[in-house]
Amino acid sequence: MFGYVTTYKAELKVKDYETYKAVYCSLCKQLGKDYSVFTRFLLNYDCTFLALFAMANQTECPTFKKGRCRFNPCKACNYCKGSTSALSRSAALIVLMSYYKLIDNIRDGSFFKKIGFTILRPIFALWKNKAKKKYPEYFKACEKMYTEQIKAEEGNAGIDESAEPTAKLLEFVFSQLAYSDKIRPAFEQFGYHLGKWIYLMDAACDIDEDIKHKSFNPIYNKLGASRSESAEFADALLSHSVYLLTSAYALIDKKRFADILDNIVLLGLTKKQKELLRIGKEIPNE
Repeated sequence: MFGYVTTYKAELKVKDYETYKAVYCSLCKQLGKDYSVFTRFLLNYDCTFLALFAMANQTECPTFKKGRCRFNPCKACNYCKGSTSALSRSAALIVLMSYYKLIDNIRDGSFFKKIGFTILRPIFALWKNKAKKKYPEYFKACEKMYTEQIKAEEGNAGIDESAEPTAKLLEFVFSQLAYSDKIRPAFEQFGYHLGKWIYLMDAACDIDEDIKHKSFNPIYNKLGASRSESAEFADALLSHSVYLLTSAYALIDKKRFADILDNIVLLGLTKKQKELLRIGKEIPNE
């Protein structure tokens, strides 16, 4: 995951923003506890959203306590009490996805980047093995995603086929969060289209770099155009995914954090999309 799933801060209440930050800081703390202090640098907004989504309908109601930031002891932070399962699963997904992102960078990066990433690989592998032991089902899903992604790229697949592995991964991840079998299809569809949106967002942002390094990019393969020239087309693709995932999202009840999740899904995704693609006037986040 790549950090595209964020809040639209300008429309978020102060109390909700403080809660969001508390979950973010709690996930940072969980990464350090479960893996290594250095995995805190892998923290991203996407998995903060996943942790919030997981806690939204769990039986245990999370509470918060004051603590000190491990990176800046002078700074006070709020941390979640309990909810360790949601945080631990999100931390594991961060580690696993970061490992496969590193492997992909070794495969597609420039010469000097490949050297640097190869040096880091044993460390990431150690973290990956810890996550695999804790959540083997996540490891299998991530491994399958990477294998299918390589097949798609080597086969010069189209846009939908290229986005399918990431979409199926998040379909599986969100299906595990369903609070009943009846509502599970909505969770699966939400995860599927969110995964597709994340993949296409990353592809749209990487077009120029992929052209430079002659790396696979499904949007460029279809249009043969630069990032700026592809922006309108990419925006239409992404907006379609947003429409489908919000339709599924509307069917899902939330016991808590509804205002924060609504802000991210209904406002944050589109805001980030327009901002990164530079479609129309940029929306401020302050």
